[in-house]
Amino acid sequence: MTTTTPTTAATASTATPAATAPVTQWSADPYADALRSGCGPLFLRRSDGWLLPLEVERWCASADAADMSVLRRCEGAVLDIGCGPGRLVAALSSLGHRALGIDVSPAAVARTVGLGGTALCRSVFDPLPGEARWGSVLLLDGNIGIGGAPEALLERCARLLAPRGLLLAETSPLDIDERAEVHIDNGRSAHTRPGSGQLFPWARLGTRALLRYALPAGWSAAGQWESGGRFFVALRRA
Repeated sequence: MTTTTPTTAATASTATPAATAPVTQWSADPYADALRSGCGPLFLRRSDGWLLPLEVERWCASADAADMSVLRRCEGAVLDIGCGPGRLVAALSSLGHRALGIDVSPAAVARTVGLGGTALCRSVFDPLPGEARWGSVLLLDGNIGIGGAPEALLERCARLLAPRGLLLAETSPLDIDERAEVHIDNGRSAHTRPGSGQLFPWARLGTRALLRYALPAGWSAAGQWESGGRFFVALRRA
């Protein structure tokens, strides 16, 4: 596939996200602290006390076999949405791809840059370099949940991709379609108190739920696979 390579030489933006697209608050201190240390514990906590463990140690390690099963499918220049500490951006560079990571956490962006990657401190809903010219877009590590509105996120990804561009997403191993308000919790701070911490919308989708949103919106299924107990879907932009 031939795509125009987006520039990744832009500097961080102070643009205001679209009013209809809420931004996740990953810049909260427990998240930044976990990325700096390279370890958890770290969770997403719902208001009812339910906890979703976050795999900080895996995120801060090198790309593993499951990650590589995704990255080897990438086409052209790659945008990693919610890049975290940058392992995927670094691995993409080693595979010869031009790659840009975006994250709303300054700590995540700093760690990505420290690995030699290119990253911007922005939301996916901010103006971004290379709109409508990316060959591939990544939504791994639960990032299909960004904003708590999968339909809006899929529409945004379609506008970022070049025609026939590829969206590679990680889905929940559960057959689930859940939306909730959560906050970041390290299990040992004031954020553990019910009602404390800054709430933001989040979603969890299994593969069937993702396809249920994507196919009527004009995406075509380009593959599904499992690797290392993780589940992935490839979608092709119409």
